[in-house]
Amino acid sequence: MTRTPHTSRRTLLKASIAYLFQAALVAPWVITTKKSLAQTMRPTPGCGPQTRPQMEGPFFTPLSPERTSLIESGMSAPRMVLAGQVVDLSCKPVAGALLDFWQCDDRGHYDNQGYRLRGHQYTNHQGEFRLTTLVPGEYPGRTPHIHVKVQRENGPVLTTQLYLPDHSRNARDFLFQPSLSMARRGSDLHFVFVVA
Repeated sequence: MTRTPHTSRRTLLKASIAYLFQAALVAPWVITTKKSLAQTMRPTPGCGPQTRPQMEGPFFTPLSPERTSLIESGMSAPRMVLAGQVVDLSCKPVAGALLDFWQCDDRGHYDNQGYRLRGHQYTNHQGEFRLTTLVPGEYPGRTPHIHVKVQRENGPVLTTQLYLPDHSRNARDFLFQPSLSMARRGSDLHFVFVVA
């Protein structure tokens, strides 16, 4: 910065401060590599506020079997795959989180005697899970949904419900929450649980 005879000390000081401020804003972009940019980005698009809890309902049965598929012989209704991840509030994967799923069959009936369409599993080291099941049916007053309890080790239990995206009955269900809709990823459905 060249000082001319007409440049006052105050003008020079203002220009220097403005230059330093601009340099401070631009410098991180100049020195940041693609790798470090990727490391600072949130790893999961669903991170944000904690996943909204919803009522358990009357049909939960404890001690479900551990399994990643709720399909049993004789089930011929349409199937679906729900895949996703459990992350904490800072978007870090939660390994070993418990997910306990239960749902009604395609006719809207829950098995309250055994463990049909009930099961639990644990997330892998990346906080990921994958469940193969039936597309849940409707019953009076409710849109199709899947119940789930999620708990990280020694953490609080999150009980909630997941909904089929864009289902015609969603808007008429008093419990439906858009933030609990599963997202379509090809032929699969996807959801990210954010836990405290």
